[in-house]
Amino acid sequence: MPQHYTVKCQLCGAVLEDDGFILECPVKHEAALLLTHYSARRFEPESSREGIFRYHKWLPICHSLRQSSKTVTYQSQKLCDRLSLPNLWIAFNGYWLDKEAMLETTTFKELEAYTVLSRLPQQHQGTLVVSSAGNTAAAFAHVCSQNQVSCLLIVPSQALAKLKLAAPLNPCVRVISLVDADYDDAIQLAQNLAQHESFFLEGGVRNIGRRDGIGTTLLNAIETIGQLPDYYFQAIGSGAGAIAVHEAAKRLVDQGQFGRKLPQLMLSQNSPFMPIYHAWKSHTRQFPQPEGKEQVKQILATVLSNQRPPYVVKGGVYDALVESQGDMLFSDNSETAEAMQLFQAVEGVEIEPAAGVAFASLIKAVKDDQIDPDAIVLLHITGGRCREYDRRSRYTIEPTLQLVNPGFSTETVLEKLAGLS
Repeated sequence: MPQHYTVKCQLCGAVLEDDGFILECPVKHEAALLLTHYSARRFEPESSREGIFRYHKWLPICHSLRQSSKTVTYQSQKLCDRLSLPNLWIAFNGYWLDKEAMLETTTFKELEAYTVLSRLPQQHQGTLVVSSAGNTAAAFAHVCSQNQVSCLLIVPSQALAKLKLAAPLNPCVRVISLVDADYDDAIQLAQNLAQHESFFLEGGVRNIGRRDGIGTTLLNAIETIGQLPDYYFQAIGSGAGAIAVHEAAKRLVDQGQFGRKLPQLMLSQNSPFMPIYHAWKSHTRQFPQPEGKEQVKQILATVLSNQRPPYVVKGGVYDALVESQGDMLFSDNSETAEAMQLFQAVEGVEIEPAAGVAFASLIKAVKDDQIDPDAIVLLHITGGRCREYDRRSRYTIEPTLQLVNPGFSTETVLEKLAGLS
């Protein structure tokens, strides 16, 4: 059966046939993200399909996994009135039964996990390696465990608190916890391990499955609103989600049915860790040296702590901001906490700190007259702790291996993993 999509390099134009693993163009040139091109030109969701797979015609997949969910887009009159934004819409990725939102790990990273795994051939060799600051690990732990896909998750030890699932972890999923380390250390170890023949790298933003999976956030909003929003607000760490939404918006603009203007990306970071904010405000494509690890420890939204985001790469954050005429914003911990409390008070559900950063940035943008009050605004929110969620049994994931910095060389890790087999 022929594939319903091809993969194209944004820089040299090389067209590639996907094998489910490719992360970059084989032609030697500067870094550029690959793009998917689908044979289905029109956006046509298929309501008979489950969860995210209703958008299968615009997903780079070769099979579907069971029990997936999707984004829920809704409008709150209370929030619209509170912010004096009559056309404010919420793209909710989380667990909230009142809204029929059922992402088990309360994060849009599940959308990534389902698509990345559905992109892989059903019969493949090796173990998938994923690095995470918390949310991505929870999502892949849940989906890989549920579908019995061999996976190795690498996280800083402080992220373990986020790894709570509704069912015990399947042995096919193993977790390495790095003590006295951060997300950057986890990324580096994952890259090193993926050089070994027994493992292959998930790839983060370079994985077309990850980006197109997150891009379904906008597809769901289009189904509900009926047209492209004028502004899109989201907090970012790597910026993969913002890039994904921008790519989905370009496909929709090319189609023309939902409007011809790209949504302006209004992206935010958690002060004092704001490398993308500082890079954008410098009015240059150059990216500064990674900010200090001490700043990472100071932010409330720890999942936004990527020190080497895809800013400069062709098709990355810089290009998405330029093409969408977007901007970078920020909120500090106090503003973030206040926004989280406000959302819970109005809507009755807890949200993640990263969502609090985005919501706080929207509140400030309204106060500072940065956006047209009559515009269509789409706010990305993750979370969903509520009574129904808290009543369910939760299983804390215990690490398979715990390593203390700097004691996690590739050789050491391989030896210890072999000893556990």
